[in-house]
Amino acid sequence: MNQEYAASRPHLPDPASAPELFDGVLTRRVVAYFIDLAIMGALVLALTIVGAIVGVLTFGLGIAALVFVIPAAIVLYYGATLGSSRRATIGMQTMDIVLTPTRGQPLDGWMAIFHALVFWLTFWICWPISLLFALFTPRRQMIHDLVVGTLMVRRSPMIRHWQSARAAAFY
Repeated sequence: MNQEYAASRPHLPDPASAPELFDGVLTRRVVAYFIDLAIMGALVLALTIVGAIVGVLTFGLGIAALVFVIPAAIVLYYGATLGSSRRATIGMQTMDIVLTPTRGQPLDGWMAIFHALVFWLTFWICWPISLLFALFTPRRQMIHDLVVGTLMVRRSPMIRHWQSARAAAFY
């Protein structure tokens, strides 16, 4: 299955020919997830404090608004970080990984938000299957990566590859 899958997508980096792009990606993704969870937890805590203060001043309307404000803030976090030119959340940047589209379309804010929504959906349904799924795909893609059409690779080897390709094209 792995050979057929790799052959069906020849334009994507292959772990056999570029192993440095995939070195420790799954472990890095898990650590990046916990970093992002801490950041989003701090964001939720700050919004809750502000909502409580505003709630006292507005007789509870500020607290009721948190039902909409907190999910919107989390969606905006993913849209602003994954949808940026860095194509990575703060946790992903810390762990030197980047999200790359595989279907030829650009990775914009909407695609980043869709990626995050499908991630959370598959994660809530059954996170062990999502992690185990990545162990059996050659590029360590999780279920949401395959559904959305993205690939997670190491950033620094990818940048070195781009620089060497540009240098070769220049000469």
